[in-house]
Amino acid sequence: MEIKVGLLGLGTVGGGVVQLLDHHRALIASRCGGVGAAITRVLVRDLERTRTASCPEGARLTTRADEILEDPAIQVVIELMGGTEPALAYVRQAIRAKKHVVLANKELMARHGPALLEEAHQHGVALLFEASVAGGIPILRAMRESLNADHIVSLQGIVNGTTNYILSRMAVEGLSFSAALQEAQAKGYAEADPGNDIHGVDAMYKLAILIAMGFGTPVDVSSLAHHGIDRVQATDIQYARD
Repeated sequence: MEIKVGLLGLGTVGGGVVQLLDHHRALIASRCGGVGAAITRVLVRDLERTRTASCPEGARLTTRADEILEDPAIQVVIELMGGTEPALAYVRQAIRAKKHVVLANKELMARHGPALLEEAHQHGVALLFEASVAGGIPILRAMRESLNADHIVSLQGIVNGTTNYILSRMAVEGLSFSAALQEAQAKGYAEADPGNDIHGVDAMYKLAILIAMGFGTPVDVSSLAHHGIDRVQATDIQYARD
């Protein structure tokens, strides 16, 4: 038995998901009572574009979201497009079609998470977003399930790996901000456009999700103060050390 999956987006993250599902196919099935997962359709912007990620075996590329969202055979939709539009509309359509949704879209969850979770509950489907914040730890499921009886009084932590890497290289190796950023990009830690990371936007989205999960208080993202690291210089590092 296989669960039919529709994938929205086949970029860097989408390609990684395809590889992981393929590589761990047998392991996933063994841990899920013999039930596997098969990607059957993948939404892309351009069918002719040359892409590094290959289409999953047996799946079909499409530029029409409805071929995934209206297909009754597809039970799970994985959203990996990023941003809020058209991702928000697609996720809502999937939920209303009673499809489970998995995503890593921190901006979408920070801005619309509570409403989407409520809608998913009303339609009896799961909305899973562990990868949106510190997915490698993990933390969100622990907060939702294991810490329900605990009273959380504060949240502290490093939530953005790119800025952590840059500041560490500046502090330990004495690199300038620009040199550390270029190194982070060369190693794949920073995006080609690192704006969301170095200006604190990525951390702001993650904080909004953590606040909602930890304190049951949805927040307006625009009300959160955030400051980037793009103005940090070597002299600032030295002052901090002193």
